[in-house]
Amino acid sequence: MIRILKFAKKRWYMMVLIITLLLGQAYCELTLPQYTSNIVDVGIQYKGIERTIPEAVRPETFQGLLGMISDSDEKELVQDAYELIEKGSDKDLEELYPALEKSNLYVLDYDSLGEEKADELTEVVTDAELKLMEMMASTPEMQKKLEKNASMSKENIDQLKDVMGDSLAVAFIQEEYKAIGVDMDQYQMNYLKKSAMKMMALAMGSMVMAILVTFFASRLAAVTSKELRNKVFRKVVSFSNEEMNHFSTASLITRCTNDIQQVQMVMVLLFRMVLYAPIMGIGGIVKVLHTDTSMVWIIALAVIVLLGVVMILMSAAMPKFKKMQVLVDRLNLVTREILTGIPVVRAFSREKYEEQRFEGASYDLMKTQLFTNRVMTFMMPTMMFIMNGVSVLIIWVGAHGIDAGNLQVGDMMAFITYTMQIIMAFLMMTMISVMLPRAAVAAERIDEVLESDTLITDAKEAKDVNGAGEVEFHNVGFAYPGAKEEVLQNISFTAKAGQTTAFIGSTGSGKSTLVQLIPRLFDVTEGKITIDGEDIRNIKLSSLRENIGYVPQKGLLFSGTIESNLRFGTEEATVETIKKAAKIAQAEEFIDSKPLGYQTPISQGGSNVSGGQKQRLAIARAIAKEPKIYIFDDSFSALDYKTDVTLRKALQKEVGDAVVMIVAQRISTILHADKIIVLDEGRIVGEGTHEELLKTNPVYQEIAKSQLSKQELEGEV
Repeated sequence: MIRILKFAKKRWYMMVLIITLLLGQAYCELTLPQYTSNIVDVGIQYKGIERTIPEAVRPETFQGLLGMISDSDEKELVQDAYELIEKGSDKDLEELYPALEKSNLYVLDYDSLGEEKADELTEVVTDAELKLMEMMASTPEMQKKLEKNASMSKENIDQLKDVMGDSLAVAFIQEEYKAIGVDMDQYQMNYLKKSAMKMMALAMGSMVMAILVTFFASRLAAVTSKELRNKVFRKVVSFSNEEMNHFSTASLITRCTNDIQQVQMVMVLLFRMVLYAPIMGIGGIVKVLHTDTSMVWIIALAVIVLLGVVMILMSAAMPKFKKMQVLVDRLNLVTREILTGIPVVRAFSREKYEEQRFEGASYDLMKTQLFTNRVMTFMMPTMMFIMNGVSVLIIWVGAHGIDAGNLQVGDMMAFITYTMQIIMAFLMMTMISVMLPRAAVAAERIDEVLESDTLITDAKEAKDVNGAGEVEFHNVGFAYPGAKEEVLQNISFTAKAGQTTAFIGSTGSGKSTLVQLIPRLFDVTEGKITIDGEDIRNIKLSSLRENIGYVPQKGLLFSGTIESNLRFGTEEATVETIKKAAKIAQAEEFIDSKPLGYQTPISQGGSNVSGGQKQRLAIARAIAKEPKIYIFDDSFSALDYKTDVTLRKALQKEVGDAVVMIVAQRISTILHADKIIVLDEGRIVGEGTHEELLKTNPVYQEIAKSQLSKQELEGEV
């Protein structure tokens, strides 16, 4: 959860706003049960009398109360709190207390008292009321009145004073209010209406804040996910081939899409439920402690049982959630391989085999998902059983408390509500616990990409390419990560501007690896490569790659148009530059033959053009960039001999000032190169022109014999 929140730390202010709204919503919802309790206890049972201290009393009652107070300070406190209002002097008070028209009354301004003084006054007056009732109950006429109105006799007043002191005090106040003309039915209705309005306001406030929380949480999650996708993508784009091989393309796609989607979904629930649950749980416990502490053990028992259930289920499911993401990667890998290689699959009639392979990957994922779902299906029924069991237990224990006289019905109702809120808080957390572990795994996988070290980066004081682009290898050695043997050993040569340097050798001799070191797709493990005398590790990657036109073995095009693909290297290229590049690459003819010309759509990967056309467009893309260094990694292999010859002649004529480096399998492609470097098992075994190597180099001679006729060889020699 902390890792997920870390992704959104830039928008901390929005998180603070959401948490503030959650606190407000929790306050509203935690306050409502108390109003329900008050309606039952105060509104119904006590006729709307909220406090055990009368707001207005007759002078004789006031003197009677003072007579029950022995302490002089307490007596002074009561005298200071009540004000004598003379009859006919206050019309507003007459509406509340009709007896004021004919007689004086002592009126209490309760709201003007401080909290501490109000509590002390309530205690003093309540005690005085109980004593006065006890004394009055000793007379026969009062005994009959008490039995009729309060269902209490002289004998049980003493017995119930301790456990039902408030009820007796309220009964005293009711009698006093009736005596001063207060309509108790209207008084009760006013209290109920006022409580209902407050409850309605709290419910509306809770609803509005819940809507706002959902809105802001959804927005925060969506914006964070967008930024996270961009951040992961930028990180992946900066990866060298080594990091790409470490994570695999399928896994990186899953992390950029499925994993971030999991994080986004859970982030909404995180703010809507996970953070809200502990607020409600803690708030409910605090409220319960203020309601009745004798049943707190029921909540403690419920929480312990809930935690035990959650821990057991999560310990079983968590490892499977981690495995699930790996299986999603596997399924994506298999799907990508099959769809990418579908022509080969059809050519070798391997559809059934690939279907079985896909079904196997899908079945493994299904088994893991079913296991986690089966584990989680136990959670909700178990939670509901615990919640219902707790309700029954509270009612059973509470009924005994009500029967004994030490618990009121409203308090028990409030206690049940608060207990359900506490348990529901745990239910919220357990509901999201189905998704939280998987999102935690997803967040960990995303973080793994973001926190991974990019091996190929700019030096602290990196420079730009300023010269003609002369490339020189100085005793270069290279080994793939984790490999024991070097692919290239002791490679030294110079590729000068205005010259064509070619590389030839048997398959696996290291030709492609060698040229991939120049744009730093990999970094050398020994020696160094310089451009214009500067180590390429001290040159800015952006500057280095901007000055290189690289054409890989496999011509890869992007979805768009022919023009957008030719502009891929430089968006500022003019129409004339693009057309010139297409002409040099011998692509102009087939482009002009298409109805839309340069606006012809290109599908993903260039699947709607032939291999030769794709190769020529890839070459034209590099030429349109007008770099200082051209690298053609076996880029002419898909071209016929005539197109190959024409293209190389045009290339030599138009880009004669640049460094041109060609990797080739065919000798015919490099016949006229200024320098040919022969590689064998990662070492340079020959260097020179075609004629020189044909006379002196055995490896080159073997290659020539396999490609040229006897007459051609004799003519060359």
